[in-house]
Amino acid sequence: MHGLWNETYDGATVAFIVVGAACVFVMIPGLGFLYSGLARRKSALALIWAVIMATLVGMVQWYFWGFSLAFSHTAPNSKFIGDLDSFGFRNVYGKTSDDAVYPELAYAIFQGMFMCVTLSIIAGATAERGRLFPHMVFLFVFATVVYCPIAYWVWAPGGWCYQWGVLDWAGGGPVEILSAVGGFVYSIFLGRRKESLLINFRPHNVSLVTLGTILLWFGWLLFNSATSLTPSLKSVYAFMNTNLSAATGGMTWCLLDFRLERKWSTVGLCSGIICGLVAATPSSGCITLYGSLIQGIIAGLICNFATKLKYYLKVDDAMDILAEHGIAGVVGLMFNALFGADWVVGLDGSTKHHGGWITHNYKQMYIQFAYVWVVIGYSAACTAVICFVLDLIPFTKLRVSEEAEARGLDEDQIGEFAYDYVEVRRDYWQWGTDTDNSNEIRLERVDGQHDTEQSTTNTEESRNLNGEKQIVSDDQQTANGHDQEQVTTPKDSTHST
Repeated sequence: MHGLWNETYDGATVAFIVVGAACVFVMIPGLGFLYSGLARRKSALALIWAVIMATLVGMVQWYFWGFSLAFSHTAPNSKFIGDLDSFGFRNVYGKTSDDAVYPELAYAIFQGMFMCVTLSIIAGATAERGRLFPHMVFLFVFATVVYCPIAYWVWAPGGWCYQWGVLDWAGGGPVEILSAVGGFVYSIFLGRRKESLLINFRPHNVSLVTLGTILLWFGWLLFNSATSLTPSLKSVYAFMNTNLSAATGGMTWCLLDFRLERKWSTVGLCSGIICGLVAATPSSGCITLYGSLIQGIIAGLICNFATKLKYYLKVDDAMDILAEHGIAGVVGLMFNALFGADWVVGLDGSTKHHGGWITHNYKQMYIQFAYVWVVIGYSAACTAVICFVLDLIPFTKLRVSEEAEARGLDEDQIGEFAYDYVEVRRDYWQWGTDTDNSNEIRLERVDGQHDTEQSTTNTEESRNLNGEKQIVSDDQQTANGHDQEQVTTPKDSTHST
């Protein structure tokens, strides 16, 4: 007996979801390059490793029970979290209803990429002083205890936020605020980097920062537009909203930096673009196009000044995760309350919502406001508990030693380096001698000694010859002096002598 799958799907929709998932995955190396460029070169490779490994941890967790907890359709009466009926993707294959046009497996893969991006953002909190293995343990627990419940609240039909009417298109809460608060609290437990090691600190490779930003932007376009799950007018509208918000965000941040430095900062440009993209995450499928234009300006303005929060709170948020992801995510969620429109939400032909203020749904403001603070509070509390417990366990201490921090995480945690010339500062002789080329080295040393001896001999002969010439010259001068005694005065003679 041969098992043949008999369900049929809309090919364009399946392709749209799968390509969307692949493009979201591109954001992960983009984050790695961004973080690596913003750090110093002695910890550049460690951040790329942390971002990629965070993705692997997320994939495994999502397969085990992450998807089941976040999107279980067998727990319709639960308002806070799903069940384990789909553990290990059990029965996650085809349609979940008769009118579905794509398999549940495609949806699970797409949503899994969202969680991987969230964990990768948090990985930036380890910058230059965080141990990598404990952080991976933290991310696995964080994904289970923090991400999955909040994703269920807002995206699962049984979730209390979903039923309350919260507008969060592609993850202002589960992705942006969650990663920002999680990373910020993790930075608190890590502590500040040593001030003596931060003299003249600046991003070591702005080209990597720019490359990472462009990869993020590319992936973000499908991150937001493919959330519609069908190639429709709404997906195209979300695509355009994302671009507008990113464009005005980048311009605004760049202008704000120019007023201080009188230079057009590339890092500032990239930071503003990212803020605009983050703000578009919850709003690109909800607000009008002109709303996105304004949103990018407001996000760039607020987030630029929000980078000062870490100094006031004395928290070493090395990658500005709180300002660029958390604050920008809040801006996007609140713009849903102001510029959300019922006709924009309904562009997919199936979703009904009253929108925000511009369509006279004034209560949406307090709904969005309450949602923001619940997500912040829950994620901060859970992250603090996880960090506190892990730091008590000897082999999961969160921070490296001061000596390891001075050497850099590439040497201490990875054992490899992003740049070969970094190793010039290290002691080559600790790696051992090159026995394969020892004869050549010995011959080079003998030739060098011979050249040195020959050079020394030539120098001595030259000195002897110059000495003889000097003696002859002195004798000539003495003879001339005697000849002049007959024609000079005693005073002149004395001066000549």
